[in-house]
Amino acid sequence: MATFAKPENALKRAEELIHVGQKQAALQALHDLITSKRYRSWQKPLERIMMKYVELCVDLRKGRFAKDGLIQYRIVCQQVNVSSLEEVIKHFMQLSNEKAEQARNQAQALEDALDVEDLEADKRPEDLMLSYVSGEKGKDRSDREHVTPWFKFLWETYRTVLEILRNNSKLEALYAMTAHKAFQFCKQYKRTTEFRRLCEIIRNHLANLNKYRDQRDRPDLTAPESLQLYLDTRVEQLKIATELSLWQEAFRSVEDIHGLMSMVKKTPKPSVLVVYYAKLTEIFWISDCHLYHAYAWLKLFYLQKSYNKNLSQKDLQLIASSVLLAALAVSPYDHKYGASHLELENEKDRNLRIANLVNFSLDSKRENREVPSRASLFSELAAKGVIACASQDVKDLYNLLEHDFLPLDLVSKAQPLLSKISKIGGKLSSAPSVPEVFLSQYLPALEKLTTLRVLQQASQIFQSVKIDMLSRMIPFFDFSVVEKISVDAVKHNFVAMKVNHLSGAVHFGKMDIESDCLSNHLSVLADSLNKARSFIHPPVKKPSKLGENLTSLAAVVENEHKRLLARKSIIEKRKEDLERQILEKEKEEEKKRLSVLKKSAEDERIRLLNDVKLREQERIRRQLVEKEKIEAEELLQKQIKEIAKRGGKKPVLQGEVTKEAVMELAMNEQFKERQEMEKKLQKTGKQMDYLERAKRQEEAPLIEQAFQKRLEVEKILHEQEQLREIELSKQHHAGDLLEKYRLSRMLEHKNIFQERIVQRREAEFSRLKKERDERTSQLISSRKRERDTVRKLMYYLNLEEQRLQRLREEEEARKQEERRKREETERKAKLDAIAAKQLQRERELEEKKEKQRMEALMGRGAGAAEPARTPDAAPVAQPAQPVAAPAAAAAAAAPAAVVLAARDLLWHLSKTVGVHGMIAHVLICVRSAKRHPLLAKMLLPQPAKMVLQAHGDLQDTQVHHLPQPGAAGATEAVCFQMWTARVRFFAVQGHC
Repeated sequence: MATFAKPENALKRAEELIHVGQKQAALQALHDLITSKRYRSWQKPLERIMMKYVELCVDLRKGRFAKDGLIQYRIVCQQVNVSSLEEVIKHFMQLSNEKAEQARNQAQALEDALDVEDLEADKRPEDLMLSYVSGEKGKDRSDREHVTPWFKFLWETYRTVLEILRNNSKLEALYAMTAHKAFQFCKQYKRTTEFRRLCEIIRNHLANLNKYRDQRDRPDLTAPESLQLYLDTRVEQLKIATELSLWQEAFRSVEDIHGLMSMVKKTPKPSVLVVYYAKLTEIFWISDCHLYHAYAWLKLFYLQKSYNKNLSQKDLQLIASSVLLAALAVSPYDHKYGASHLELENEKDRNLRIANLVNFSLDSKRENREVPSRASLFSELAAKGVIACASQDVKDLYNLLEHDFLPLDLVSKAQPLLSKISKIGGKLSSAPSVPEVFLSQYLPALEKLTTLRVLQQASQIFQSVKIDMLSRMIPFFDFSVVEKISVDAVKHNFVAMKVNHLSGAVHFGKMDIESDCLSNHLSVLADSLNKARSFIHPPVKKPSKLGENLTSLAAVVENEHKRLLARKSIIEKRKEDLERQILEKEKEEEKKRLSVLKKSAEDERIRLLNDVKLREQERIRRQLVEKEKIEAEELLQKQIKEIAKRGGKKPVLQGEVTKEAVMELAMNEQFKERQEMEKKLQKTGKQMDYLERAKRQEEAPLIEQAFQKRLEVEKILHEQEQLREIELSKQHHAGDLLEKYRLSRMLEHKNIFQERIVQRREAEFSRLKKERDERTSQLISSRKRERDTVRKLMYYLNLEEQRLQRLREEEEARKQEERRKREETERKAKLDAIAAKQLQRERELEEKKEKQRMEALMGRGAGAAEPARTPDAAPVAQPAQPVAAPAAAAAAAAPAAVVLAARDLLWHLSKTVGVHGMIAHVLICVRSAKRHPLLAKMLLPQPAKMVLQAHGDLQDTQVHHLPQPGAAGATEAVCFQMWTARVRFFAVQGHC
């Protein structure tokens, strides 16, 4: 494999090899260059190399080489310059077409030359044997050998280009153009096999596009431009399929269009739908699907009526007639009668599939769709007004076949109408997308319908008819054809009849024909014999236990039903759980796969971007170096030329010629040049200075002389101007005097008129001034009255507001005072009640303790009397000292006990009756403490002292101005008594 430093060298080498006749070697050299990894960044020379490369591939018919080269070139320029790839591919297809056309022109008999079933198949064995056995090759074989290879290569070119451009968003326009050219190739040369393969290729490309959704540069079908390109390709495919009479491919193309629009959930444009339904009418008519053929015509009628604004009344009538005749051509009986369950299911699925195509429904749920029928079709025609738009002959035929009952005259009235209808048709002038309409194509179906209607109506009025008479009633067909039609009608339960050729008659009967009765005659015979046997030998009735079991049978059945329902729900739930688990697992696997693919694609993209950036940077660096070198050489040559023009020496550069060296040389030359120019300018300046000085010295006296002459001339001109001005002034003065004399006669009249005008205006002014003063005074007085009124009103309002405010405040104070008095009364009542209860308890305790004390004193006094009566007994009196000592200690400890008890009682009352009650008790304590100074000091705590000091009742633990018990009120008196009793009690206890 040869290597080249630059791509241009490979191109030169290929041209040299072509000149010496070695095209194969030239192709191999270019192929090695294109597939080399050294040239993976796009350059302009690569485009010229690819042009030459595809030319050699076409000349040598090397399709494989062309495919490899184009794939490599797509990798190189896909991210940089896609237009270059488009140009190369267009050039490639253009050369292939030109070569095929040249071969076609050279062939004398194109039909014989192209008599090949498959362009991709090799030569047949018999052709090879014939070519080697026969000495002279026939002209047909020579033409075939000359033309067929070029058409094979052209077909291979289209396939290669489609494969290269598939599923690329940047090349989808070129892909669509190539597909259209391939379709035209198949149409022009009647290549049916290649057309089928081409449709399958395009179909596989779309399937792969949906399969690999994470592919880079994938076309987005939701974009309007991409969707329109793909849709136009499928529509063109449908047109070519119908023109080539490939009805199966046409139907698959219809499915492709519907699948494409279902994929993006969008409805095509009306222009596309017109072509779609126009081709559907042809497909369904060829396939004998007359019902869906009529529905397709109905959809086409709706589209033309709704969107074609230029549709004429004649064309609309012709389309409506076609719709109505297509509906009449539908078989009047249902083909489901007598079919098996499997056939019915298959037919149902097929009908739903076709109905989905006809209705162009994007909804895939079957329960939302209804299978069309002949009855629903006619009801829709009547509801939408299609029957009214049809021609009169077609409407008469419709009424005759669908509504009238004329078994004997039906054919005689239908024949003239059918003959008229068969002549109607032609091209629609205002609807170019609709094919030519010829109503004569419905004539056989209408004749068959007329035959069926005659048989149906005859079966209702006749039991038997002669075959000759029936033949005269139906003149359209021979009786053999009528018999075939009647057999099909009997098979589908449309009419009940049988033909007896022995008697030459046709017998009509009920809908249950004889074959149905004979099919179960043995079972009928067995049932009859069993009934006769039961009458002769009636069976003996045995007591049955069924009645006993019937009571529990309902419960068992109900339980079993519930158990089966529960089992069914459990099974369904398990199925749903299993399906959900499988679906979740698939989703997880799909997510993992997509994440891995996305990560790998992202890594690959980053790597490619880095490679592209590095290559781009290297390329830019090389270009900059080369550009600088070229600019340096150009600058050096320019500098040499300039130096040569000036007559200087040629500069010599030492070392490599670089831009810096050339710039330095140019700067030196410019510096030298600037120095020489400055010297020349200095010399020239001195010369100009000398010349200017000499010139001024010479012209000074001449200027003075010219100035004196100019002064004399201007003086003369000034004097002349003065004289002219004086003369003009005299003339103006004389004219003004004449004018004054003329107007002096009007002076008196002018003064009179002026005086009259002034007097009138003064009177008017006085009147207006007086009116204005009156209005002003009135306005001032009215405003003054208004202000007084407002002030009085505001004063009264303020007084009233103050009065109301005072009343509110007095009412509020009264309410607060009442509330305070009520609370005080309630509080005193509570304190009185508490004090009364406490006093009652204290009295009871005091009485009880007084009683106990008296009992104790009486007992103790009796014991002490005996030693007193014997004072001279010394041994007895001595022990009395220890007894007196504890009594004295108890008397000394009594004040302390009293203080502690009084303090406890005081804090208990403060918590029970509040602060006011505590103050009352403090006063009582102070009054009771007069007899014991220690009690006054120890009894009162610090808070009570502060309160008493604030009231001026206690200062420095001294009691002054203590109120009397009566002055303190009932509460104080009660508390005083309670406290006196308590202190007395504690004192007694302490002394005892």
